[in-house]
Amino acid sequence: MKYYIGVDIGGTNIKAGVVDENAQLVSKISLKTNAADGYKSVLAVIIDAVEQAVQLSGEDIDRIKTIGVGCPGTMDNENGTVLYSNNLHWENVPLAKDLAEYFGKRIILENDANVAAYGEYLAGAAKGAKNAVVLTLGTGVGAGIIINGEIYSGSNNAGGEIGHTVIEVDGAPCTCGRNGCFEAYSSATGLVRMTREMIEKYPSGRLHEMVDRDGKISARTAFNAAKLGDPEGREVVDKYIKYLACGITNVINVFQPDILCIGGGVCNEGDNLLIPLKALIAKQIYSKNNAKNTEIVICTLANEAGMIGSAMLGRK
Repeated sequence: MKYYIGVDIGGTNIKAGVVDENAQLVSKISLKTNAADGYKSVLAVIIDAVEQAVQLSGEDIDRIKTIGVGCPGTMDNENGTVLYSNNLHWENVPLAKDLAEYFGKRIILENDANVAAYGEYLAGAAKGAKNAVVLTLGTGVGAGIIINGEIYSGSNNAGGEIGHTVIEVDGAPCTCGRNGCFEAYSSATGLVRMTREMIEKYPSGRLHEMVDRDGKISARTAFNAAKLGDPEGREVVDKYIKYLACGITNVINVFQPDILCIGGGVCNEGDNLLIPLKALIAKQIYSKNNAKNTEIVICTLANEAGMIGSAMLGRK
């Protein structure tokens, strides 16, 4: 049996796992990133996470073939450099070189959303598909595109930024500098913003009561209020799903994948999200009369997708 290591670098946590040649996770560990402490500190956390994952697996480091790393931002895959990562405050960081010097292994670097999509393609909701798109609705909207079984990242390794396509011209500002991005409306952050705007409009409504009780506004606030029959909560949910459907329809019209998977905390709403979302998309897609339309499902690997996907880069 061959073994590979996958590392998933996040702004909050670094996850590392040992994965076998069948894309099955053998062991895993999660450590705090501590990104504010700088690159060298984060590098030490990555090394620690890899070593702990290997120890938990019961395998010897010598049996590990390669180490794959999923990192937020833009990568120079060929030279193993993180060109830019705003989440980590990195620019032109020689991550692969530094890890290779320490472990004496081949290091393969890739964007974090791409490896998460690759993980779902190999072992999750998109398994068996030829073409797939995976969207993660979190702080932003992460996206990974699989075409003919390969990660698509464009000619400059910066492709697939679906979250930064505009769905509302001159709309809400996005962290990328544009206005009206898909991410600004369909991320968990966007949902929280729309909930806050509704509370400001109706300060004596149930939404405000729920926030006073919970102590904060979350991506669940509007959905919870809608379930209780609150009209303002329902309005926010309907607006959110409308924007999400618009963005996903755009993706389907461009790529026509076999399957489109969505992940992130908002997907815990299950059918409350998926049923109205699918209904709106079915009315809007260009290929609505096609016998083979894109299947829309919720991701199944959750936080393990990035580890599996990055590890399996070595199997290729």
